[in-house]
Amino acid sequence: MRRLSFFLFGTNAFLLGLVCLLISQPAFGQKRSKLNKPLRPKPKPEWSIGGGAANFLGELGGRDQVGSTFVWDLEYTQTRPAVKLSYLFFFNYYGGLRTSVYWLQLAGNDNLTRDIFRANRNLHFKTDIYELSCVYEFHLVRNRMTHKYDLRDNKGRLIGLKGGSTGFYLFAGLNTFWYNPKALYNGSWIPLHPLGTEGQGLPDGPKPYSRLGLGFPTGIGFRFAHSRRMSFGLEINHRFTLTDYIDDVSTTYYDKELLLLARGEAALALSDPSLGLESSGWEPRSINAGQQRGDPTDKDNYMSVTFSLNYKLKGKTQYKQQKRRRNRSKVKQRARF
Repeated sequence: MRRLSFFLFGTNAFLLGLVCLLISQPAFGQKRSKLNKPLRPKPKPEWSIGGGAANFLGELGGRDQVGSTFVWDLEYTQTRPAVKLSYLFFFNYYGGLRTSVYWLQLAGNDNLTRDIFRANRNLHFKTDIYELSCVYEFHLVRNRMTHKYDLRDNKGRLIGLKGGSTGFYLFAGLNTFWYNPKALYNGSWIPLHPLGTEGQGLPDGPKPYSRLGLGFPTGIGFRFAHSRRMSFGLEINHRFTLTDYIDDVSTTYYDKELLLLARGEAALALSDPSLGLESSGWEPRSINAGQQRGDPTDKDNYMSVTFSLNYKLKGKTQYKQQKRRRNRSKVKQRARF
């Protein structure tokens, strides 16, 4: 199963990367005027590296309320690190395709909430996320270097101190990611997927879930130009996923005796570590097979807030391009004579 998950992740990553590569070719470049000159200069491709924080939005943990998959259910104490590397190719002045690789950590713990159902369930998890994403960025306001004052020389050209402007953009796209939820048992963090804590792969239990997921990253970003080639960025990225097992919790409790016989003591202990709480207080309460453990109708989400350093690649300036065109035309004219 582990080899199959890695194979599926590699296949999806390859196909997604291939699509991004084909779409980002110059053939899909900017429109041109009748004089064969760009209507607006297309920005050069750029690399970005950044880091920040990530948080989980799912069944486990959260605020003192029924679980939710949006930002108002954030448990700030479970914030974990996030790192990214991106390449952005612009189609035109306002938009481009960005391919990114992320590494994030996610975590959740029911003992951090006072919601009676979640607190009694007493489950916890952590996982690494390895993500490949492909999104389209639409820049509503472009960041660029500008002159701070409207000072001009005798030829009308702007002069004086320069400063960077702030840009704003939206983005949306597709991602594929690999995850492996773990829980603490006898002082060690052990993978939950092989244990089948909800009876996955056992009689009358659900099918084993895949640790390869698909999602839809969406968000907003800001950029501040430091120089013509370098800028700083701040981005909020929310991923809507198609899986409900990032935290290994989704459906109902499985029969304890059957789970113990098939998967052992660790599976039983991590499947149901409930505290026996009732809404009226500390009254004993037993968990039986078939009772609600998670909510399969609400898929798991996660988000990140990252700061980045962006660097535009060197390319041919308009002056050099025009100079080459003139040289070529001169060579053609000499050839005619």
